[in-house]
Amino acid sequence: MVIQAKHIEGKNKGDIKLFALSTCIWCGKTKKLLNELGVEYNCIDVDLLENDDQQEALKEIRKYNPAGGFPTMVIDGKDCIVGFDEHKIREKFEK
Repeated sequence: MVIQAKHIEGKNKGDIKLFALSTCIWCGKTKKLLNELGVEYNCIDVDLLENDDQQEALKEIRKYNPAGGFPTMVIDGKDCIVGFDEHKIREKFEK
């Protein structure tokens, strides 16, 4: 199953997937920061998905973030930044 993601144009800094909630203030701050940094990413607002896709997304998140919190950013299928960690995000993408 392929989960629909919203593609945000920017500089390619790897395969970046942001799992977020449309109503979460920290998810919003993470999106804003990525946009500020001009980073290309795919955003999945998990709360807006249909039930099966939502379950699939939650399963995917738990592979990288067993606690399942939001936002969860997966970079190149191996690195993971959980929550709004401005320092870590800037460190990763301000190169």
